Amino acid sequence: MSLYCLEKEDSIQQIIAFPFQLEREIQNLVESNLKLLLDLRFIRSEFSISGSIQQLRIDTLAFDVTNKAFVIIEYKQDRNFSVVDQGYAYLAAMLNSKADFILEYNENSKDILRKSDVDWSQSRVIFISQAFTPYQKEAINFKDLPISLWEIRRYNNETISFEKVCKLNATESIKTISIADQTVNSVNKAIVVYTEDNHLVNAKESIINLYNQLKDAILEFDNAELKVTKSYISFSVNGGNFVDIYLQKKGLKLWINLPKGQLDDPYKVARDVSKVGHRGNGDYEIQVSSPEKLDYITTLVKQAYKQRA
Repeated sequence: MSLYCLEKEDSIQQIIAFPFQLEREIQNLVESNLKLLLDLRFIRSEFSISGSIQQLRIDTLAFDVTNKAFVIIEYKQDRNFSVVDQGYAYLAAMLNSKADFILEYNENSKDILRKSDVDWSQSRVIFISQAFTPYQKEAINFKDLPISLWEIRRYNNETISFEKVCKLNATESIKTISIADQTVNSVNKAIVVYTEDNHLVNAKESIINLYNQLKDAILEFDNAELKVTKSYISFSVNGGNFVDIYLQKKGLKLWINLPKGQLDDPYKVARDVSKVGHRGNGDYEIQVSSPEKLDYITTLVKQAYKQRA
C-alpha cells in the first residue's frame, strides 16, 4: 500500500518508510507511550529473571490493570527467532518467579501489590517488531496462545503506525500440539486465554443472537476490535475499551466506558454505577433483553467509541 500526504488542494507527496535503526529506539518510544499504545502500566526496563537454562532479560515489564496481570514485552529486529519458543520460555520463568515480579512492581509503583492481587492465569507476552515473517505470523495462529505480535513502522512525515498482527480463522488449540513439550504444557496448565466461546457456551440461543446483533453493529465502527477477558467481552479502539459486555441468562449487561455526566441518554436506559462496584469499565450500565432498542443502545456505545477514536 502506498501512502501520500495531501499538501495542497491538488498536490500530494508520497510518505516513505523511515525505519528504526536500533531496537532501543522502538523500546524507548513504546515505553514512553505504553498507556496509549497498549493500555498497560510501565513497571521497568531490562528486568532479569532466572530461566530453566539461563538468565532471561525482559525488555519491558508492564502490568495490565484491567486483567490484573503482568505482561512481558520484547522488541525484535531479528526475523529468525521463534516467537512461540521464546514466549513460552518467558512465561515459564515468570510463573516460577512470582515473588520477584511482585517485588519489582512494588519497588517501581506507588501502590502495593500482593501475590493474591495478581491473576497469573492472564499473563502474556507481546512481541513488537518493524516486520514479522509469514512463518512467525503463522506460528501464533492458535485461538488460545498467550502471545501476540505487533508491528510498528515509522515514516518520514513523523507518523507512526502500530498494528496488531491478527490471527486468521484461528480455531485450533495450542494444547493439541504441545504434548511433548514440558515447558509449553506447564504454562498452558497455568495460563488461560479466553475466547468468545468461554462466554457463549452456556448462553441461550436467543441471548447469543442478541449479542451477535450488537457485536456486528459495534464492529462497523472504524478500527473497532473485539477483546475477550475472563470477566467480559470488550470492544476497543486505539488500545482502550469503550464498551464491555457480559452475557447473562436473560439478556446482556453492558458497561459504557464514559465518566458520569458525559453520556447523552435522553431515554434514560443507562444506570449510573459510578458509586457501585461493577464488572466492567465506565460509569454507565445497561441491561438488554430484546433487540428492540439495539439501534438506540448502539448510538450510546458510539459516544464512548468517539472519545477514543
